[in-house]
Amino acid sequence: MNTVLIQTGDYSETRWYSFEGLREIILAQELEKVTESILKVEKFVSQGYYAAGFISYEAAAGFDKALKVKTGSNRLPLVWFGIFKKIHLLDKLPATHRNFTAGKWKPQISKADYLRNVQKIKEYLGKGDTYQINYTFPLRTDFKGSPLALFNYLCGIYPSGYSSLIETDDFAICSVSPELFFELDGENLKSKPMKGTAPRGVTNAQDKQNSQNLRTCLKNRAENCMIVDMIRNDMGRIAKPGSVNVPAMFEIEKYPTVLQMTSTINCRTAAPFSDIVTALFPCASITGAPKVRSMKIIDELEGSPRGVYTGSIGYLLPGREARFNVAIRTVTIDKTISYAEYGTGGGIVWDSTGQMEYEEAASKTRVLNTNFPEFELLESILWESGDGWLLLDRHISRLKDSAEYFDFSLNTSEIRASLESHVSALSVGSYKIRLLVSKNGKFHIQSEAIAPSNIKTPLRLAIAKEPVDISNPFLYHKTTCRGVYHKFRNSVPDCDDVILWNAAGEITETTIANIVIEQNGRLFTPPVECGLLGGSFRAELLETGKIQEAVIKTKDLERADTIYTINSVRKWTKAALSVNDKS
Repeated sequence: MNTVLIQTGDYSETRWYSFEGLREIILAQELEKVTESILKVEKFVSQGYYAAGFISYEAAAGFDKALKVKTGSNRLPLVWFGIFKKIHLLDKLPATHRNFTAGKWKPQISKADYLRNVQKIKEYLGKGDTYQINYTFPLRTDFKGSPLALFNYLCGIYPSGYSSLIETDDFAICSVSPELFFELDGENLKSKPMKGTAPRGVTNAQDKQNSQNLRTCLKNRAENCMIVDMIRNDMGRIAKPGSVNVPAMFEIEKYPTVLQMTSTINCRTAAPFSDIVTALFPCASITGAPKVRSMKIIDELEGSPRGVYTGSIGYLLPGREARFNVAIRTVTIDKTISYAEYGTGGGIVWDSTGQMEYEEAASKTRVLNTNFPEFELLESILWESGDGWLLLDRHISRLKDSAEYFDFSLNTSEIRASLESHVSALSVGSYKIRLLVSKNGKFHIQSEAIAPSNIKTPLRLAIAKEPVDISNPFLYHKTTCRGVYHKFRNSVPDCDDVILWNAAGEITETTIANIVIEQNGRLFTPPVECGLLGGSFRAELLETGKIQEAVIKTKDLERADTIYTINSVRKWTKAALSVNDKS
């Protein structure tokens, strides 16, 4: 079995090259064979074949003996390329009915040892041996099942621009890398290193603040600038004189779990593929500065070979077309012993702290544990034949905000026109209009007549038995991913709704409405930061000054003159704590 699928196109318009008709496999197991293997790849492509494969990090010493690498226990080849007779362009990944199972991912270094090694790196920095070290460590787990199933899963939860799958009888590599090592188009060569990481927020406002903090962080800018200078120098070895340029610096890219800072370096070159790889490999973003001394320190401190992690995966096609990633966010599976490995790490500079770097490395492993299920964005809007829409602009604005956060396509003009067309066919009455939007921008509209309210008031509200996790982004966006709400609602079947709260003991909302309490003639609602959906009706009441934000504790509910639930379909409904939830 030799399956090779490599992403082409960008993050927003993903397509896949499927390499087929295997002619030959070229590999290098020894450093002395590395350059020879790349030259063989180059020769086959000059004859009209298509090449796809990987170069392991440890192959660096095969291009330049001054680059120190760890040898020994790496079971993968240093270089592996398939030579293929044809390629097919696919609009989507092949499906598989098989599945996979993986155990708990275990770091292969203790936190104490990690912190000690960061301190050693800072000692080297203090002596001037290096300006930055990209220090990494692996996580490992047992793995059984289909690598293609794992790859489909990873691409679903972590869409990126430079993903690839290589599977043979002995091993598989599933990479969802967001980082471009280099792209060659004729004489145009581009590199887009990634250096600087921050966690995603749970709202657009938090994302924008985190992006601004990352963009202006002196530590991250210094790291990024050093890498840009190194790649400019590497490119200068094979570039046409005066052609190296940096069209973009310190750009922020958004991914499901992290924000990344990138810069772009271009040049023009007539150098052959083998010379380009020799000049650039390994990418400066995963070594440190200067490269030679940094790789010696990496060899000293890291406990095992990196393998394909921080190496490169990609393709070379006839006509000087090539694209290779930096193999981060990459799972390597050894099928012969049923285990998988995933590397993580980050750049250590003088003002780094061990704890901060450990947390950043951990944030990059969330791709392994984060499960974003398929879902649709949702808006429930009140339309009445006499009064028309209630707060339609607010609903559309919230929808746009969530579409931006989750990277959903959205055409609000088309949606507005379809909403008007839909309600024009409704008879006299009041309706709950449900608007559902898929990731690709397709949407559908449902309507439900609202009968005169026969709800007994006050509503009986129970208090949830455990807190919500305020790091869950689905609490802040209205979607069809409502598992957390169903869990809490079903836990108390003998009440009308459930009041949710966070780990700090602060009230957030109910499973279907915002909460408002009245005290001494004033109306209060919890702030969004407590962990809740900012309802459209709530936003209108805040803007018009009818309610105001305040942190609300359980004891405040008991002291309230009145408790209300509010949403934009039912508006105000009186409520009360159930008898069992009163102290």
